[in-house]
Amino acid sequence: MAELPAASANAGIARPSVLSLAIKEKSALYAAYMPFLTNAGIFVPTNKTYRLGDEIYLILSLMDDQSKYPIAGKVAWITPAGANNNKAQGIGVHLPADDSGMRVRMRIEELLGAALGSSRATHTL
Repeated sequence: MAELPAASANAGIARPSVLSLAIKEKSALYAAYMPFLTNAGIFVPTNKTYRLGDEIYLILSLMDDQSKYPIAGKVAWITPAGANNNKAQGIGVHLPADDSGMRVRMRIEELLGAALGSSRATHTL
């Protein structure tokens, strides 16, 4: 039996998709934030097909904040094309329980402030 070259042996291992999301307004941040997940999450509009549990590497920019937040998360929500109520197609990325995830969650909640208690519709619920 022939042995596969090292490159071919690793070809079946999927690397996380890399997505970038720049949120420029507080209303857009409110609509994308998913506080109901264990470590919170962020909705990312995309036409690409994902499955629950897929690993995602997200580069997040928040409003006037000059920092870019790298997030290694997993798909926890999928809104398919043509969803009810004209919801945007995309995925919800569950923030990790590590320091990077906690830092992003704290920054988002700081930016949203009192808006967190709002009952306005979001991209998810």
